[in-house]
Amino acid sequence: MKMKKYLAEMVGTMVLVLMGCGAAVSLGCNNAVPETVVGTALAFGLAVVAMAYTIGGISGCHINPAITLGVFLSGRMNGKEAGMYMLFQTIGGIIGAFVLYALTTAAGLEGTGANDLQEVGAGTIPVMGGLLAEIVFTFVFVLVVLGATSKTNGTTSGFAGLAIGLALVLVHLCCIRYTGTSVNPARSIGPALFQGGTALSHLWIFIVGPFVGGALAAGVWKVTAPAE
Repeated sequence: MKMKKYLAEMVGTMVLVLMGCGAAVSLGCNNAVPETVVGTALAFGLAVVAMAYTIGGISGCHINPAITLGVFLSGRMNGKEAGMYMLFQTIGGIIGAFVLYALTTAAGLEGTGANDLQEVGAGTIPVMGGLLAEIVFTFVFVLVVLGATSKTNGTTSGFAGLAIGLALVLVHLCCIRYTGTSVNPARSIGPALFQGGTALSHLWIFIVGPFVGGALAAGVWKVTAPAE
């Protein structure tokens, strides 16, 4: 039964990377062209909504190690299961990035939608700016996930997938300008491996930032959440 959960997380993360990063590549996501930013944000949010109602009943549809960390620190799952979730999410992200890389290469396109520090003026967003953005926006996103899926929400928890997907759209609209928006280590690892360059050398930002943000969200939720 647990293996089904892990496989569901792998497939869900694969779809998230393929569809979200695929939209970024297809649209040529560029901060100077607002409609490409909006389109990319919607693609990531819609992918989460689609997967939430596809695998939510199997694994809870974390498809994000930062969410899994938040759920673990909130006491909703044990450490071993959390570790396996993260492993299969990462594998899924790499598979999704590989499929996207194969498609773009065959089509003569470049890039895999990898995260990186974005251009601003004559330079780029500094490392601390990008790291802080990933911490803050992951914190907001994981806090929404923990609240939306809480049993204390009663009947509204049935709309958790929609709330989480829309929250991810909002986060992307705010964060793409800084880092292209990760808030998800598994979403960043695969694309960076195939894109290389600074996307790979800056990958640590998109692992450390989301994990710190997820941990902070879990801490805040444990302090503020009503008893279930």
